[in-house]
Amino acid sequence: MEDPIQSNPWTTNDGVVLGILCLILAFVFRTSSSSNVWLRRFYRVVPPLLVCYFLPSLFTVLGVYDPNQSQLYYVSSRYLLPASLVLLTLSADLREILRLGPKAVTIFLAGTFGVVLGGVVSLLVMQQLWPSAMTGEIWRGMSTVAGSWIGGGANQTAMKEVFQVEETLFSAMIAVDVLVANVWMAFLILNIPRAAGIDKWNRADASVIENLKQKMTARQEAGQKTPQAADWFTLLAVGFGVTGLAHYLADWIVPWLQVQMPILAEFSLTSHFFWLVVIATTGGVLLSLTGASKLESVGASKMGTVFLYLLIASIGMKMDVTSIAENWQYFVMGLIWILVHGLVIFTVGKIIRAPYFLIAVGSQANIGGAASAPVVASAFHPSLAPVGVLLAVLGYGVGTYAALLCAQLMRLSSG
Repeated sequence: MEDPIQSNPWTTNDGVVLGILCLILAFVFRTSSSSNVWLRRFYRVVPPLLVCYFLPSLFTVLGVYDPNQSQLYYVSSRYLLPASLVLLTLSADLREILRLGPKAVTIFLAGTFGVVLGGVVSLLVMQQLWPSAMTGEIWRGMSTVAGSWIGGGANQTAMKEVFQVEETLFSAMIAVDVLVANVWMAFLILNIPRAAGIDKWNRADASVIENLKQKMTARQEAGQKTPQAADWFTLLAVGFGVTGLAHYLADWIVPWLQVQMPILAEFSLTSHFFWLVVIATTGGVLLSLTGASKLESVGASKMGTVFLYLLIASIGMKMDVTSIAENWQYFVMGLIWILVHGLVIFTVGKIIRAPYFLIAVGSQANIGGAASAPVVASAFHPSLAPVGVLLAVLGYGVGTYAALLCAQLMRLSSG
């Protein structure tokens, strides 16, 4: 039976939906910066970022719009996201980021291992608790979650095609992916105010993060000036110019690879979105080494943040908490899975004495990818967003390989 809320939304006009999302974002940013005592107390407990996810999802549940009938997520992920990546990385000090050293990569790989291990553990546990819900080839559907949580949407699609996941199971796994991943991100963000305590418990030296923040902030604030219309159009030209180039090159690279190197399709390297993100990020990094980095003085990262939050709101639309009632066992499986990932990455973080910033961003670079890793990084400080971007790109590179390994281990575990 169709869900009446989703089959008969109040509006299917994306112009109306975009207006609603912009009103929501304006409301959140205005109230979060208010001097009202009660609002300040509220946002001290509930980060504004979470509200930017929750309110659009609430409108979905109330039947105001149906994300399945909207193109806003596609548009924001294909156009606003790459432009945002370019503008956010313009101010990146690559040398300082590289000084984070092996700890950043170690934490990221620990998160990847946690996803692989978590898939196997959650399947084994659920087979004992609810064997009737885990019958058949459930591991095939779980492989798509592994692809998403290690790499991203491109890797998820690769797993769906490689293991021929049927549509009903795939839809259920998408719901698990979106909801559980956002619950985990909420947990990471809620613990940011406790970062100092976590670092003390880990005996971590967070000074390298603080130094990075100060240097990147100083770079962003150097020569700040009031932007003129010409400056805004220059930012748009750079952001969407590189995005356009990324689309053009991806349109050329993907067909060439499909013909010349078809085996790469198994590793999602023939995905248009993969090349779009990689080329846009590379373009932003290369521009940061040139005079284009001075565009930060007229608000490059601020415009990138606006684009990013429009993407966040469109992602929030896709969160339907009522879907827990259907296939709730899958959500329990997802929670067990993410807890194993969290246990691994926090344990490794303590062993190598990694700051909470690296733990949170390294985890989200796996679970959320390029769409949300910079969001978590910027929740620590806006100047740190490029760290999340660069780690997320690493996830695209290893995502399919690790997801394939996870899928095969789950297949063996399922008997």
